[in-house]
Amino acid sequence: MVVTVVCVVATHNLAIGVVVGSVTAMVVFAKRVAHLAEVTAVTDPDGGTVVYRVTGELFFASSNDLVGQFAYGTDPGKVVIDLSAAHIWDASSVAALDAIETRYAQRGKSVEIVGLNEPSARIHKTLSGELTGGH
Repeated sequence: MVVTVVCVVATHNLAIGVVVGSVTAMVVFAKRVAHLAEVTAVTDPDGGTVVYRVTGELFFASSNDLVGQFAYGTDPGKVVIDLSAAHIWDASSVAALDAIETRYAQRGKSVEIVGLNEPSARIHKTLSGELTGGH
């Protein structure tokens, strides 16, 4: 609201004020919810598998943060990403998951993604491998 008023006063143009105010509100919202996706890791007692549980909403604002939540170099040979408490909203989330799989594959480690709900599974199946040039 304040941004809109400042833009209207500065430019004497209500349309510019509304557009700038709307864009500012979208950016602030995206920054607030970008960190709502959480990742917790549990390593099996045998040490051969780590399970990452991802909770929250996965979309463009949370995708970069998601990629940085994994311990690629120190994780064991098998990695399970449990998305049963998460939801994929867009292509950037699928690209982030592809990037995670690629980073593990470069280290000779296998990744299994489990727990996708129906809409998330559909988006993931349709777009996986199409956005980053493959695994």
